[in-house]
Amino acid sequence: DYDFALLFDCDGVLAETERDVHRPSFNEAFKQRGLPTEWDVETYGKLLHIGGGKERMKGHWDEVGWPGEYAAADDDVRWGLCKELHATKTDLFMSRINNGDVPFRPRVLATIDDAITHGIPVAVCSTSNEKAVQAIVAKMGEARASKITIFAGDVVAAKKPAPDVYLLAAKELGVNTNRCLVVEDTNIGLRAAKGAKMACLITKSIYTQDEDFRLADAVYNDLSFIDLDVLQELVDANHAKHLFGVA
Repeated sequence: DYDFALLFDCDGVLAETERDVHRPSFNEAFKQRGLPTEWDVETYGKLLHIGGGKERMKGHWDEVGWPGEYAAADDDVRWGLCKELHATKTDLFMSRINNGDVPFRPRVLATIDDAITHGIPVAVCSTSNEKAVQAIVAKMGEARASKITIFAGDVVAAKKPAPDVYLLAAKELGVNTNRCLVVEDTNIGLRAAKGAKMACLITKSIYTQDEDFRLADAVYNDLSFIDLDVLQELVDANHAKHLFGVA
């Protein structure tokens, strides 16, 4: 029997959505608002080091300067702009997802099917908007989606690299943190998982090929050669480390 919960990040882990779905949706939201901001592929890649879309916009404009009237606005007005834009962006993202095919990464669906078959709890834990995550999970089909718990968006105040979303998932699923296996694709996600004392397997995504993954329990290009036995071994090894105070 397997003794762990399987926790996935969403964007870049379940599917390659950052570059080709999120980024154009942000740009369209900026355009609709008449803002002279456009994120190219390279710029957006750098901004992914900031967890959360609203936080990402704020971080960008804090660095390069706020556009137009917002240059002289106070923090509350600026944050209000970020919230409004993010709501627009989420609707645009949902439309793109609902009207197209989601590019799920290799063996993601098969791994989820294996976990469900063996009674392993499965959840998606993301800093992305909850509606956006639900749209992606729904594309997996109702049979899978109905068995996946979602923890996303502002469900916790402190976003990755804070461990809060993973700690919440463990609590709600009723599993010990050192009995969780997290699949992530970024350094900030890895730090969140490790902050929660969880085992973490990295599947590198388009944007994260060169990130620092030294804290990871394992690093792969994708899940192609991974099965439940491998995941259980990673969980057991991580559990032993914490049990004996090595980490």
